[in-house]
Amino acid sequence: MTESDNVEISRRRLLGTVGAAGAAGLVIGAAGGAGIAGAVSGGDSGSAAGAGGPQALTTVGATEVRFHGKHQAGITTPLQSRGHLIAFDLAPGAGRKEAVALMRRWSATAKELMAGKPPAEDTGIALDAGPSSLTVTFGFGRTFFDRTGLVPLRPSELDPLPAFSSDALDPRRSEGDLWVQIGADDALVAFHALRALQKDAGDAARVRWQMNGFNRSAGATAKPMTARNLMGQVDGTGNPKPTDADFDRRIFVPSGASGVREWMADGSYAVVRRIRMLLDDWEKLPLDRQEKVIGRRKSDGAPLTGGSETTELDLNKLGPDGKAVIPDNAHSRISAPEQNGGAAMLRRPFSFHDGIGPDGTPDAGLLFVCWQADPLRGFVPVQRKLDRGDALSTFIRHESSGLFAVPGGPAEGEYVGQRLLES
Repeated sequence: MTESDNVEISRRRLLGTVGAAGAAGLVIGAAGGAGIAGAVSGGDSGSAAGAGGPQALTTVGATEVRFHGKHQAGITTPLQSRGHLIAFDLAPGAGRKEAVALMRRWSATAKELMAGKPPAEDTGIALDAGPSSLTVTFGFGRTFFDRTGLVPLRPSELDPLPAFSSDALDPRRSEGDLWVQIGADDALVAFHALRALQKDAGDAARVRWQMNGFNRSAGATAKPMTARNLMGQVDGTGNPKPTDADFDRRIFVPSGASGVREWMADGSYAVVRRIRMLLDDWEKLPLDRQEKVIGRRKSDGAPLTGGSETTELDLNKLGPDGKAVIPDNAHSRISAPEQNGGAAMLRRPFSFHDGIGPDGTPDAGLLFVCWQADPLRGFVPVQRKLDRGDALSTFIRHESSGLFAVPGGPAEGEYVGQRLLES
């Protein structure tokens, strides 16, 4: 199934949403739903508008992402403007039987919500709204296999991540038996899904932690642009593109996976990190220092060696002083795939702001989510190298971490995780 197959526009819902916008609105909505490749590769404003251009606000709610497909939604789906990350632990005494029932409920609810339909006993939070690019993505943590008696089917890719010197992890906000990622282009639609899934958990699972995030809203920029993070930096340049010949190999477990990994065919592994940005310290740096920390111009994301945002880094270029134009400890240099044996991951984050701390500093930063076929070949080697000398490390703090196995998308009539739970 192609990416365009994974996103469908509901003509009936679109016409009902656009109203007086008429045929022009229909064209805009259809173009907006087709921009997956541009958004994933970092060329989108953080919405479903994609390469087709910014959407009129009246069409934002019309975009529907399919629940069923080769891969789960929310991985290559264009960045949404609102998001929730939530982890659950199975309740004491709950096991495989309860997990099966829960995943059935969650899958049924997610399918309805993603189609813009209210579930049973609906709260009415999102009445009048369309699907708004809602995606719900489910994953399993390492401890899930212990709780359900499925340890023999736990893949080695779920082995604990190594410790990094820059970590200041809070175990209460890390890991979990089950993980859910919710994204939408409307805040009420996203919250509606969060409440519905939390209610569905019932007595089977309890919330371990929850984090709320955001990105730039659809139509906020005059043209599609890579999103910026809370440091003001263009964030997402150099992401693998679905059009890359090796994209699937790097991001997804092969379709023909066998043995322990068979149930993970067409799935991916998500590394989730809450990264607090020390914004007061960062904003004290003059612009040229900020740019040297990153190795890119702040204005447009282009390398300090010249060109545009998509120009390759010239890591060998020297300045008049004989020093590398992109410093040896610049974030972009250290994290570049060519500096890490080709290691690549698909970054799909949300920003967060959870208020002002007792010391008067903002509790804000990045809900980092990255996807790869194998974390030991994607996230781990890059983070190890960053941990040893990244200039950006002075201005960030990793406060929580999680690793989750996200199985392939369910076929029609299946629920997420069925191939694991009914093995």
